[in-house]
Amino acid sequence: MHSTIAPQKQDLSPHGWPVRNQLLAAFPTADRQRWLPHLECISLSCGQVLYETGSTPAFVYFPSTAAVSLMSLTRDGASAELAVIGHEGMAGIAMLSGGSVMFSQAVVQASGQAYRLRAQVLQAELQRPGPTLSLLLRYSLSLMANVAQSALCNRYHSIDQQLSRRLLLGLDRSDSAELAMTQEGVANLLGVRREGVTAAALKLQQAGVIRYRRGQIFVLDREKLEQRACECYGSARKEHERLLPRLQLLPTPVPRAPRRAWPGALSLAT
Repeated sequence: MHSTIAPQKQDLSPHGWPVRNQLLAAFPTADRQRWLPHLECISLSCGQVLYETGSTPAFVYFPSTAAVSLMSLTRDGASAELAVIGHEGMAGIAMLSGGSVMFSQAVVQASGQAYRLRAQVLQAELQRPGPTLSLLLRYSLSLMANVAQSALCNRYHSIDQQLSRRLLLGLDRSDSAELAMTQEGVANLLGVRREGVTAAALKLQQAGVIRYRRGQIFVLDREKLEQRACECYGSARKEHERLLPRLQLLPTPVPRAPRRAWPGALSLAT
């Protein structure tokens, strides 16, 4: 059961409407007035499972400072990330197509806040044609394009390229250049062996692109990280901007590298 918390001031407009989630922020005024009484600001914890594959959700989620991974799981416990959702979108898009069963597991990748809405309220709103319905459907297409791009990336590109791409996806959905990620966690997201992630991360650190310690990756040079990523990152981003030009994924400014030494800098802990 999620705990309800009071909305943070920086997450609200003067009229009480969430602005940290870009999808909600793009709603027309009339629709905002209908949705606002039903939106609940909650805190999400890293590792929290929002949906299981095949489940019927009670809520959909609009992250503001949290990030949610859509995961595909095998019977023997192997996994791979299909897409990541942050302040640009919504978790629970199966509801937009009239379905009630989730096609993947949704698990919180980065703790933070989100707004949740009862699924039955969303279903009622979907009966109203107009700009909000169009916006939600275009977001659904954008997310599906990301899922398709992830499948292509996992099949054809190196672990080094996949890791660079995943770090960029995290930066786009974070207010910080420091990402909370463990070696085992990254391996589960990419669907690869942990040893491959360790080797790829070491290459990035030796090139001055990142610095990492136990469970933390600090991006030092975003430009170099983009150069090392495959074309999948740019392709998915362009498709998002084509479908949702008002919902830009703004890159996180990367600050200067800290001068202090980081203990355990050559080992990503599990």
